[in-house]
Amino acid sequence: MQQDKEINVGIGFATGRKSFQRILKTNIYNWRESGLTKERNIRLNLLAAYDLKYSNTKAKDYTNVSAKLLDLIDDTYFIGKSAIQAEIDYLIQENVINQEEGRLVFGRGYAAKRNIVLYTALKNNMDYLVFLDDDEYPMAVTNTHSSAIWGGQHVLATHLQNIEEADITNGHHCGYVSPIPYIEFNDIMTEQDFRLFIEAISNDIINWDNVHSVMKNGGVTYADTKILVSNEVEEVQEINNTKFISGANLCINLTKPDRVSPFYNPPGARGEDTFLSTCLSQRKVLRVPCYTFHDGFSTYNHLMDGVLPIKLKYIQADSAAIATRFYLACIGWIRYKPLLLYITQRECYEEKIEEMREHLAATLPKVCAYFEREEFSNISKELEHYHRNVKKHYQQYIETQQIWARICEFLADKHPYQP
Repeated sequence: MQQDKEINVGIGFATGRKSFQRILKTNIYNWRESGLTKERNIRLNLLAAYDLKYSNTKAKDYTNVSAKLLDLIDDTYFIGKSAIQAEIDYLIQENVINQEEGRLVFGRGYAAKRNIVLYTALKNNMDYLVFLDDDEYPMAVTNTHSSAIWGGQHVLATHLQNIEEADITNGHHCGYVSPIPYIEFNDIMTEQDFRLFIEAISNDIINWDNVHSVMKNGGVTYADTKILVSNEVEEVQEINNTKFISGANLCINLTKPDRVSPFYNPPGARGEDTFLSTCLSQRKVLRVPCYTFHDGFSTYNHLMDGVLPIKLKYIQADSAAIATRFYLACIGWIRYKPLLLYITQRECYEEKIEEMREHLAATLPKVCAYFEREEFSNISKELEHYHRNVKKHYQQYIETQQIWARICEFLADKHPYQP
């Protein structure tokens, strides 16, 4: 990163949790501890797109940031429903998009929230945009001699050290990354049954080998000590024309806006990071050595108060809340898998769908019986619905990129980037 010019950095959140203020406080003090808030040539800008319906929150749950924290950053952009509509109206007035196109790119869902953050950063001439999640903390945990050992992570600083010569940098995740609980296999559901089920609903990153390894650790992903003590950066390699990234602990280089792609997910699905991954074949994507701890079950909020457990709990399939989270994750995966297959493996798409049907038919009754929840059978219905609509969703995926290209062209003309 050049030291002789001002760097305008955006830090983006797509959020809907009441814990946002605590997450923000932890991160801002982390930036101060790493020295970034004192750097005269670095401007730190907070961008938070919030959803009030996600957990019944109010705007002040996001906007009411203490003066002590505001003193440590340079500018804030809080983006609610009315602000999003105002930007859509602005682009319509300028004959860039129409209302329907605005809803596609900036409407509902995680992809839309990330897109409005990305748009706001571009509009305000930011050099880089780092996405953080509202359930991840700037720390890493390792499993050493059967004890959890904790260490702070300079997430933002690590990205800024590596992003200048890349299009995207992506860090690592530890903690409760996977929603799949620890499972004691039995006669109702064997390990082979569960493997077939996971292979039916998963993708190239969420695969059985990874899942099985995490399950053996009780659902916990521990940080790799070799990565923690290394400054090495690795280039992300393609798998089926896709460079897989995650949606947070993610930095996007905005200095060349024509190389920036939008997020997309099928209606009601997730996978916005996965579909961005399919647009990165001609982009330089680096994996950088920093971790965030993912508190996927919202059970470790006390970490932000300095309470560091020496043992991490096994996430076992013995509670309604854990079963529900796993079920919702399965629904989310199955909803976006048809489109992912259509984009990346179209030559064998029908064959893959049929294989999924067979595996689900063989395993879903056992999954339902094991978790004592018949709603798992809905997974097959969701597969058929998203399979029937895959061409429509593919068209939306393409249209999102085309609309985004027009928006970026407009911004380059109306709000030209100043290097």
